[in-house]
Amino acid sequence: MRLLFAGVRGSTPVSGPHIEGVGGHTSCVAVLSHDDPTPSLILDAGTGLLNLAPRFDDAPFAGTILVTHLHWDHVQGLPFFRAADRDDARVTLGMPAQGDARAVFERAMSPPNFPIGPDGLRGTWNFVAIEAGTHAVEGFEVTALDIPHKGGRTFGYRVSDGSRSCAYIPDHGPGGPDAKPESRERALSLARGVDVLVHGAPFTAGERAIADLFGHATVDDAIDLARAADVQHLVLTHHGPFRADDAVDAMGKSARAVFAHKLTIAREGRTIEV
Repeated sequence: MRLLFAGVRGSTPVSGPHIEGVGGHTSCVAVLSHDDPTPSLILDAGTGLLNLAPRFDDAPFAGTILVTHLHWDHVQGLPFFRAADRDDARVTLGMPAQGDARAVFERAMSPPNFPIGPDGLRGTWNFVAIEAGTHAVEGFEVTALDIPHKGGRTFGYRVSDGSRSCAYIPDHGPGGPDAKPESRERALSLARGVDVLVHGAPFTAGERAIADLFGHATVDDAIDLARAADVQHLVLTHHGPFRADDAVDAMGKSARAVFAHKLTIAREGRTIEV
């Protein structure tokens, strides 16, 4: 199993020479099996989703996109993913259950906020409200659990192919207003013993107040969870939109100095072996 990081920013896409090394597209990770260069399972659908289109060449997307939650930076790429917006595409869009899935998604994507609604997407689209628990998805075992994050139900995911496993927790507010005592145990359950933990780290320890206000994590939070869960490889993602390459790299350097195992900064276009 491999993880292709198609988008690694949080909140909003950014551009400019100061962010070209890390990348400016928002959250999107493709899960690749070793014998297939095109993904059938995608985690989140931020603007980074556009980076996956060339992998399909002239073929349609046939698979599942699981979003952690419905904030713009996790769904904004959907109507622009040309491999999925074609007559022969087959798309299952899974999201945390909070009512009828199509109707909930339509609140984010419909006039006057966007020119079309879900019915304007070509192909066969299946909108699925996912409950917490373990599910079989595109040949993978996927566990979804509630994670505290401000502004709507949010999941973290654990993905296993039977021999290797990863956890994907990009938006996590362990000190935020939605955090409860049991939240820590759910995050630990997702991350415990995985080969790779991909965790959001948009803020530094000095930015704790704003991290808690918006339900996000600091670098220290990500390291703390990785240590408690006995994770050997921690990948930091969901970088702050206004944090330039040198600042992101400096965060990574400081983190490596206090984390005993492997630590990687997620970069747009990079692939990591799980």
